[in-house]
Amino acid sequence: MEVILETGLDVEEDSSHNPADWRTGRGGRGLDVNVGEDANNHARPLTMRGVFLLFSRGSRPDRAAIYEFVESHPSVSLTLDPARRHGLRVIDERDTASSVTALQGAALAEDRIWVELLRDGLTFDLEGLAPGAGLEPPETNHRFDCDDLQIISEFEAVRLVAGGHMAGGEAILPVLRGMLALARDLVQHFEHARAIAWPPSSSVIGRRYFESTMAAWLEGGAFPALGLTAFREMAGGGIQSVGLDFLIGQELFIEPELVADKVAATRLGVRLINQLVLAGAVERPEQIIGPEGQHLRLEPSADCKLICVRAG
Repeated sequence: MEVILETGLDVEEDSSHNPADWRTGRGGRGLDVNVGEDANNHARPLTMRGVFLLFSRGSRPDRAAIYEFVESHPSVSLTLDPARRHGLRVIDERDTASSVTALQGAALAEDRIWVELLRDGLTFDLEGLAPGAGLEPPETNHRFDCDDLQIISEFEAVRLVAGGHMAGGEAILPVLRGMLALARDLVQHFEHARAIAWPPSSSVIGRRYFESTMAAWLEGGAFPALGLTAFREMAGGGIQSVGLDFLIGQELFIEPELVADKVAATRLGVRLINQLVLAGAVERPEQIIGPEGQHLRLEPSADCKLICVRAG
């Protein structure tokens, strides 16, 4: 059974809270992750990379639409358009302007069309533009504010991934912020973008919820834990995060003794994730004061893949 939570859960966090108050002596997490690997030096599957923007079939943007998007967003630049360098093709006197255009269109349709965009000094590749092949949406198990959507497999997607020397570095916090800020800009600009899919948490997120949570985070608010991570109920009664390991190399497990009220337990998980994303993995047992004033103990599991939360 999965715990599926929508926007009705009040998870606002005090953005002025210093993580050092919660975890004494631990500063924010720096750029200490090897690009293309997780915190345990495991290569990330390509399917885990990037954020997918979901469109109804036939409504994906093309290159011209992306040029218009860039024109209307001064913070974004188009730095590479490989289609402008498409291979030369021989034509003769029997060709007309329309036949050449058709030939070029057919050549583009055979390829996956992409462009490189620059935002906040970081480059990102936007893949799957029309009229080329789109991407199939990734498998999802959790939904946030998108109950009105049809079967996700009926959509087609474009994908935004870190490019250039940062390729594979989507879990590094400044890169993640830049990528999701650009995804937010794209969702706001293209009305046919129905939702986004985030593979690490196996989540699909409705456009309105995505826009609002991203805006809050980018303006200094809490990390959008519900969406970029999710929660599932485990055998025995505890709940465990999904997708936090992509960011810090560990998942969060809240012991059954703290899960009598599942909404309260999930709220606790959300607030802990907000701090863990800033402070990084838990390497040794720690005592903390929870958001409701309760004494809690955080302890890594024997294999260090889980952060176990229990009363203490």
